[in-house]
Parts: sequence; C-alpha cells; structure tokens
Amino acid sequence: MSRDKASTMDTDLQKVFGNPVPELYEAAAGHDASPELARALELRSFLALTEEQVARVRDRVHADMDPERDMGELSADKLRFDAQWLEAALEARDGYRAALGELLRTMPPPAKQTRPARTAQLKATATLPPSAAPAPQRARAARARRP
Repeated sequence: MSRDKASTMDTDLQKVFGNPVPELYEAAAGHDASPELARALELRSFLALTEEQVARVRDRVHADMDPERDMGELSADKLRFDAQWLEAALEARDGYRAALGELLRTMPPPAKQTRPARTAQLKATATLPPSAAPAPQRARAARARRP
C-alpha cells in the first residue's frame, strides 16, 4: 500500500497511537497488533493513494493552464475530463478522511484498548440430556402418582 507516501492524517495517527507512521506499520505487522491499528493504517493507505491522485490531476491541470503554454494545445474536453476525475478523487479523499477521523475519535485510548487476556486453561464440563439424568426423588414420586 502507500506506506511511503505522506497523508494529511499522519499527525493525527501519531497523536493517537504515539509513534510515527513507519513504526505503526511495523507494529501492525506483528501478531499482537490491535484491530484498530490495522484498520486505521488501511484507511490511511487508501487516503495517501487518493491524495496522490488529487495532486496528479491538479498538477496536470496547472501544466495545461501554464501561461507559457501554446493556447492551441488547450482542450476543453481534456479539461472537462480532468475536472470529473478531480471531483471523484476529492470525493474519495473526503470519504477516507471522514472514515479515518471517525475511527480515531471513537476508538478507546491506546492504554485502555482491550487485548485478549491469557487465562488459565478452562475445564470443559458436559451435562447429560434430561432423559439420561437421574431424576430427583420427589420428581419420581410425582411421576408415580400420575395415572
């Protein structure tokens, strides 16, 4: 994914998880990584990729509109297509930012995140079906009285 590309939410991730983004990716690769960290980094990777797309379209439009460029090279169709692409990329970026922001706001603080606790080995118990279990004495007496 986009580990090496910066995203606009990297500072927020670092504040919540307490480490720089490259260290968070290393931690997420471990077997005891929290699901919140894995989800946050997944959203962050999508965000970084989408922000790269936004920058590419922006830079292409700026290059096409450069005052030094020959006006005969301008294409309304090309600019219209770039505008549609930019709109889609910005919408995706906004969605990823909102999803990641919501995840970071609603997750428990790192110190209070629940981790599976190791417990002593539990003993399995089984119960017999009601027909196989012996009935208490009173129940036998009550059944015997029925005609």
